[in-house]
Amino acid sequence: MYIEQGYRGELGLWKYLIIPGCFFTLMFLNYLVIVFFNINVEAVINAEISRKGPDRFFIETMMPFVIGLGGLFLWVKYLHRQSISSLTTSRKKIDWKRILFSFVLWALIIIVTTTLDIVLSPQDYVFNFTLWPFVKLLVLAVLLIPVQTSFEEYLFRGYIMQGLGIWSRNNWLPLIFTSIVFGLMHIGNPEIENLGYSLLIYYIGTGFFLGILTLMDKGLELALGFHVANNLIGALLVTQEGTAFQVEALFRRTSETSLITDALIPVFVIFPILLFIYAKKYKWTNWKERLTGRVLEKEEFLAQENNL
Repeated sequence: MYIEQGYRGELGLWKYLIIPGCFFTLMFLNYLVIVFFNINVEAVINAEISRKGPDRFFIETMMPFVIGLGGLFLWVKYLHRQSISSLTTSRKKIDWKRILFSFVLWALIIIVTTTLDIVLSPQDYVFNFTLWPFVKLLVLAVLLIPVQTSFEEYLFRGYIMQGLGIWSRNNWLPLIFTSIVFGLMHIGNPEIENLGYSLLIYYIGTGFFLGILTLMDKGLELALGFHVANNLIGALLVTQEGTAFQVEALFRRTSETSLITDALIPVFVIFPILLFIYAKKYKWTNWKERLTGRVLEKEEFLAQENNL
């Protein structure tokens, strides 16, 4: 019962509207500016990197997420009077082993599949390693990328999912809503500009995958570990023109983004296999109830808690 953990804090519809409302408004205005002024996002990114350098640009890109995560935690703690632990999981305490397992599993898959692709298609990659720039990237990425991914998880699969689930009294609406909106949040990325809106299949599909992880496992731990591995290992291994992360990675990919290999295969092949692995390891059952069932009333939840 992950969504019901929101009952451990002080409810109030207005409290759940302000932070998501501000965030979505900023994202929408940013997208409107891009469309209205016909801004070439990739060109702007390249110009900023040339002017400021990749490290400063990376730090500035990550800082809104640092501020966002800190603000969200303070909002939950002091406005909702809810613990960060209950925002994270239905377990008595955060299960760091789950986070580590999910991180290692997805990191290994990324490393293996990327290595295979480099071996099979060496013409698509350029070895980009330079010691000092890579060391700086490593330090900055380890410090900042987990904050960026955690903000997205705590906002979408945590705060919004709990608030919307308690309001709607079901699991399916917050799963669908957070997954679609999470995908649309990436609509301003340069990858979308290059490949088209069809790439949203990947972002929305990833949202559904992470939402299913959260509801089936009754906590954010697996989603947190996966998301950190996805962004951190990906950023350290490969960079590419026309992507949101322009960093001094080990390799630079010269081929164009492919809808089939970069979006369809992960969503429709790899993610289902991962769900099978997670389900076997953590013995998930009752899928229909956890993903589409009703959310308990506060009195029912507290009565069950008292009986445990």
